[in-house]
Amino acid sequence: MPESNAPVRVAVVGMGNVGATFAYALLLSGYAAEIVLIDVNRAKAEGEAMDLNHTEPFAHATRIWAGDYADCANAAVTVVTAGAAQRPGETRLDLVKRNAAIFGQIIPEIAEHCPNGILLIATNPVDVLTYLSLKLSGLPPERVIGSGTILDTARFRHLLSEHFGVDPRSVHAHIIGEHGDSEVPAWSLANIAGMRLPEFAKASGVPYDDEKMDEIFRQTRDAAYAIIERKGATFYAVAAGLLRIVEAILRDEHTILSVSSSITCAYGISDVCLSLPTIVSRKGVERVLHLELSPSEQAGLRHSAEVLKRTIASIG
Repeated sequence: MPESNAPVRVAVVGMGNVGATFAYALLLSGYAAEIVLIDVNRAKAEGEAMDLNHTEPFAHATRIWAGDYADCANAAVTVVTAGAAQRPGETRLDLVKRNAAIFGQIIPEIAEHCPNGILLIATNPVDVLTYLSLKLSGLPPERVIGSGTILDTARFRHLLSEHFGVDPRSVHAHIIGEHGDSEVPAWSLANIAGMRLPEFAKASGVPYDDEKMDEIFRQTRDAAYAIIERKGATFYAVAAGLLRIVEAILRDEHTILSVSSSITCAYGISDVCLSLPTIVSRKGVERVLHLELSPSEQAGLRHSAEVLKRTIASIG
């Protein structure tokens, strides 16, 4: 990590909706003493920095500026949200290749100037780009993290909380695997107050049936499509998820979060980045937890890994 006596610096690369919203949330949180904004469109980064500086009197004393990759030096965390949006008629594979090319320019620059910090990747397809960032940066695996299924897990908990009539913070359930269509709900471990969902439903007089649970998962998996159809993009919740990961790192919380990281020899899976519940601390990935999944969940996770590996292979 950077020098312990230096101000806590967080760099944000990419000033689109997600990057700008995250920077705003970070300023309001007060977790960082310095926030540097980096974008290929320097004027956009400067405008966002000006706007955030005018927010400072309502928030926390923070140094905020538009910078270059050299300003990533001594950053505790560099959050990467930069990337291309999908064009009309463009395939997902085409988008992957374009963003891989962009990362080929971005990641080596960050690693050169900030060899001791943590990389947090948010750009989609996040698992593929987290894997690529690990290879391009040369950083230790524990210091390259993807936002993974932290957002899917939040959506899952929200929908379950609505169905069962409890605070979403009391719902303990995870989406694992790819942040995408092959993601897997870990139903066998989902619980409320330590009670498995069918038990809680019975004790609370709430209806429970597999068809409804399947519908909740479909809504979770397809939430982004529904939001994009209505407002064009998703950014509030993912920015909040990024802030939660950064908080766990900066505060050395040892918090369990569904983030994407390098997986080695788990459930027969290796050499890929995907999401499993992970202890996140000041060192980054403290430990990836190996869950007692059902056979069908393990099969789903392996399928998710194969989908990601095929995509990785397609970009060389």
